Amino acid sequence: MGSVKDLTVIKKPEDDRTGIGRFLFSDRYSVFDYGEMPDLIENKGKALCLISAYFFEILEKDGISTHYIGLVEEEKAKRLDELDGAVNEMEVRLVRVVEPERTGSGYDYSIFKNLNGNYLIPLEVIYRNSLPEGSSVFRRLRKGEIGPEDLGLTEIPTPGSRLEKPVIDFSTKLEDTDRYLRRREALEISGLSEEEFEELAELAEKIDRIITEEVGKAGIENLDGKVEFALDENRKLMLVDAVGTPDECRFSFDGIEMSKEILRKFYRKTEWYRLVEKFKGEENWRGHAGKPPKLPEDLKNAVSEMYMSACNEITGMKFFDTPSLKDVMKKISEFMEVYDG
Repeated sequence: MGSVKDLTVIKKPEDDRTGIGRFLFSDRYSVFDYGEMPDLIENKGKALCLISAYFFEILEKDGISTHYIGLVEEEKAKRLDELDGAVNEMEVRLVRVVEPERTGSGYDYSIFKNLNGNYLIPLEVIYRNSLPEGSSVFRRLRKGEIGPEDLGLTEIPTPGSRLEKPVIDFSTKLEDTDRYLRRREALEISGLSEEEFEELAELAEKIDRIITEEVGKAGIENLDGKVEFALDENRKLMLVDAVGTPDECRFSFDGIEMSKEILRKFYRKTEWYRLVEKFKGEENWRGHAGKPPKLPEDLKNAVSEMYMSACNEITGMKFFDTPSLKDVMKKISEFMEVYDG
């Protein structure tokens, strides 16, 4: 079980063969790497499942290999246009998840050098089309972890900057707390050759372009997002996990962010968040931070509508009876103003 998705293994992956599993997209949510939060957001799981399926099917038509098999309805794997209603279960091909070895000073990834294929690449690949306020890039710039040259820029950017060319960024996937990586370190821990690593970065850019074009039809701007990859049994790159959703991407509508950022903004005003910032990275930091507070009911309902409306308008199918995305995002903007204040 993950913080927001559950996995049922139908057939285990083997060294040289992928398996089969089913993702159950829940109504849980997670922020700041904490894990499961105290509320459920109604129909979030179904909306994310359907949006992700939509993009897997679009990307496959463009020749991109994915682990997607279909959506589960009445115990059958179906394509999106074959469904009778909204579902929250997806059938996928499974690869091995090989864990790096925990050491006193960090993690040892040497095992990945000896894998032939059929494994999850231990990276999150992040594309950035712009640098909205709240982007982790500004914190890393302040701390000197990266410079503007790492972003292909000649000077320090300001919040809201649009990038002429997308930046491809990397973080760890299998560590207790996500850690951003420079490109050379990402290559080193991935187990990929330099040619395979370049192909991975180019594939992330292509996926970014397709998502940007598709959501643009619904008036949504794709600011940044993450994708995850595996090598299949033939050592071919394969897109895995979920893709193109408001949880994997930072979307904007009429200048209003339509992502988990509104939830982050609410929590940044709390004492719980202050403790997260204080203890994160230490052993048992979640225990030291304590249990997060529950969301206000009206905020929770507005976020639920955001997910459902986004699903209707991105897929072009009316799965949910909910207001238009424009009306929902106007309501979200009012909450944003409160939490920005």
